[in-house]
Amino acid sequence: MSDVDQKVSEYYSKLLKRNAGEPEFHQAVAEVLDSLKIVLEHDPHYADYGLIQRLCEPERQIIFRVPWVDDQGQVQVNRGFRVQFNSALGPYKGGLRFHPSVNLGIIKFLGFEQIFKNSLTGLPIGGGKGGSDFDPKGRSDQEIMRFCQSFMTELHRHIGEYRDVPAGDIGVGGREIGYLFGQYRRLTNEHESGVLTGKGLNWGGSLVRTEATGYGCVYLTEEMMKANGDSLQGAHVIVSGSGNVAIYAIEKAQQLGATVVGFSDSSGWVHTPEGVDVELLKQIKEVERGRVGDYVKHADNATFHEDGSVWDLEAAVALPCATQNELDESHAKNLVDKGVAYVAEGANMPCTPEAIEAFQKAGVHFVPGKAANAGGVATSALEMQQNATRDSWSFEYTDERLQEIMKNIFRATADTAAQYGHENDYVVGANIAGFKKVADAMLAQGVI
Repeated sequence: MSDVDQKVSEYYSKLLKRNAGEPEFHQAVAEVLDSLKIVLEHDPHYADYGLIQRLCEPERQIIFRVPWVDDQGQVQVNRGFRVQFNSALGPYKGGLRFHPSVNLGIIKFLGFEQIFKNSLTGLPIGGGKGGSDFDPKGRSDQEIMRFCQSFMTELHRHIGEYRDVPAGDIGVGGREIGYLFGQYRRLTNEHESGVLTGKGLNWGGSLVRTEATGYGCVYLTEEMMKANGDSLQGAHVIVSGSGNVAIYAIEKAQQLGATVVGFSDSSGWVHTPEGVDVELLKQIKEVERGRVGDYVKHADNATFHEDGSVWDLEAAVALPCATQNELDESHAKNLVDKGVAYVAEGANMPCTPEAIEAFQKAGVHFVPGKAANAGGVATSALEMQQNATRDSWSFEYTDERLQEIMKNIFRATADTAAQYGHENDYVVGANIAGFKKVADAMLAQGVI
């Protein structure tokens, strides 16, 4: 074992003890540290001044009580989180997730990933994440409003357009952002539109923000395919999930000539051999808030399945867009056997480490979420620019900016991988490219 391997291994062991019971955070750190060994062999100065230790320790972790009253007049109590992980490049930027699975370890994993994702965009934003174990499913609009108002009553003390700018994530869409922003405005007596992104278009929001994560994932996938002599035109694509990211990944993939042959949600999956009726899917999921099984009641040539997995289908491209660790080693091997050649993570860490290893061993081109799903936060930063200048950009102009950002992310990822002797290893490329920009800023700013 080299000195670098030993030092990184010793540090990781300490991190496990220091952050017990946080497996998702451990997984995210382990993946990055594995790539950073390569950097430290070439550029040992990145080990100076406790840089790696500081990078893996959040600057601030905020946990708070969120009491609210349900429609039956009963008091409910949830837990709220905001982890402000790293502000070396700019104000903390990252979404809020409302889901019963949320805990401190989940938020730390998401915030840690956000550091490198935000760095890759090339925009001046740091990394953070937040949320609550509140479950919006089955709750009335009034209950969600009361919860959001209670949540923001505490959170507003810790955010601001020059400090920390949250956005949406799982369970937090336009409705929730509206309630959160209204309460922030009420508490501060300021219309500080830059404090949240994902706002409504007539009160500070940006065109393309809704579509951005899904579109961005597809733009990067197309760029990756072009670099390897392929194209989405005529390709079969599988997209897991049917939320915001998945819907707009499906839409853009089909606009670029692909056929999306399957999508899913937690209730099961749908096989669509002739492609997806995107407008119908939007109606089912966004308007009626239904399940994917409802889609097949109105669509021709579509079948719903509760057993098996959407990863049982045959396709050249797979875009996991649901949630963390949804695609495991058995799914990966199945996809390889069915001929998958390209995988890009639309969600945050949806592939297990074993799945990634199976893809890479089989020669599948794989891009991690910190690169592939950076379109959402990139467009959030563009929304911040528009808010700062009291401006509003056209859909076409904003979409062009998004496309260029995603192309630049892929180029930086591919070029960095090649520079460090790991050509076509986009995991190494994304981790190192994202790390170096943050690390250089941290070293320049001293030990803080």
